[in-house]
Amino acid sequence: MISQLVLLTAVVAALPGPKPVIGGITSSLQSILKNTHNSKDYGYPTDITRDLLPIPVHSHNDYWRERPFYTGLSKGCSSTEADVWLYNGTLYVGHDQSALTPERTLQSLYINPILDILERQNPTSAFITSPTKNGVWDTAPEQTLYFFIDVKTSGRETFQAVIEALEPLREKGYLSTVRDGKNLTNGPITIIGTGDTPLDMVAPVLDRDYFFDAPLANLNDPIYAAIDGLVSPVASTDFEQAVGKLTVDTDPILNDDQLRALRDQIATAKKRGIGARYWNTPYWPVRQRNLVWRTLLREGVFLLNADDLDAVIAEF
Repeated sequence: MISQLVLLTAVVAALPGPKPVIGGITSSLQSILKNTHNSKDYGYPTDITRDLLPIPVHSHNDYWRERPFYTGLSKGCSSTEADVWLYNGTLYVGHDQSALTPERTLQSLYINPILDILERQNPTSAFITSPTKNGVWDTAPEQTLYFFIDVKTSGRETFQAVIEALEPLREKGYLSTVRDGKNLTNGPITIIGTGDTPLDMVAPVLDRDYFFDAPLANLNDPIYAAIDGLVSPVASTDFEQAVGKLTVDTDPILNDDQLRALRDQIATAKKRGIGARYWNTPYWPVRQRNLVWRTLLREGVFLLNADDLDAVIAEF
């Protein structure tokens, strides 16, 4: 005998009507999505980075990208960099002198775009009861963006020009700062001088809004022995020189000696409140590159250096 419940289910299933859509969107819902896309009801002031989640990736040689800063931001990179050259009082951006153009400056490619994003993330409205200092990420407004500025020309003169160029961000209170040499306030942007940045223009300065990229593999050298996270929040080094040349493309990618060196460097930095970053990691073959990335993440690297952003975000 057929139960009433089974009979009722069969009758309902036989009734005409739209069939369930599995893995798709009905035409009615597609219409709603399309027609509400530009409605003011669905937009809000800080939505320029809506749905973007920051990841611990450094956009290496960022100025080579089709759209410097913005490309890395669109991938969720929490760190970026610019190589700067000082000529006649202006800081130009490029990997070498032959790449420089009058239009590509630190201000045009980085300072102004970063300022624009932060102004969007910190709007003025009737709903805001006190000034905000949100970072570039709508999903994580407290997350700072690390900005490495690589000094290519005369260290002192160029880095002084960098300090002065930061004034638009400084004026708005958007920079991470140190006061009295011991009180750190994290801001939306953390400036880190690298390349030919002079250590003595950073470490002895008690009140500042810029930091130093210490050499990760040499933190125990006497000149760097007193450096901590207040001076160098992130320390970097050449992967091949610090860890050794790779000879395999299988897991484990590092031999015992290489792994020991890596762990010692990361641990030394961590004890001082410093994050680790390795540059010059292999980019080919792809299998080897990916295994190095996974090893670095597993061992606690702070920022994963990457050129191929589409490939690296697949690791997260």
